Amino acid sequence: MRKRVKKQKRAPAKKKARATKAKRPDPVLAPVRGAERRQVGHVKLEVGRAGAARVKRMIYPAGFHWAKDMKAAVGTDLCMHAHVGFLVSGEIHIEYADGCVIEHRAPQIVAIEPGHDGWVVGNEPVVLIEFDFERDTIERLGMPDAHRHA
Repeated sequence: MRKRVKKQKRAPAKKKARATKAKRPDPVLAPVRGAERRQVGHVKLEVGRAGAARVKRMIYPAGFHWAKDMKAAVGTDLCMHAHVGFLVSGEIHIEYADGCVIEHRAPQIVAIEPGHDGWVVGNEPVVLIEFDFERDTIERLGMPDAHRHA
């Protein structure tokens, strides 16, 4: 005759506690170590030196428009800075006084001559890594001092 064996109930298995990793900030937007930080007309700017040049990370928020956000602070009708660098994320619309329009969409190398208006396209911020030589940028990078057609 067979003996009935009572099955023992097992205690419910303990769930292993998952180690919750702190979510790392997006490195594209994380603070740049050793950079000087400031905000100019809603633009977050971080600046560091590399030899004779400056390396800047500029974060333009969604909705940014130079004519609305910077014109009064700067005192010129158009942005008179040259911008040379790498567009890491986002899309920016550039419009020159002659009506010429250029759209830059990441990832892209950019060279924007002085004398432009610009704004962020869409809902994503624009992140631009820019290289300059302060007042000597145009000359040192061999750029025209204004937008021209060939």
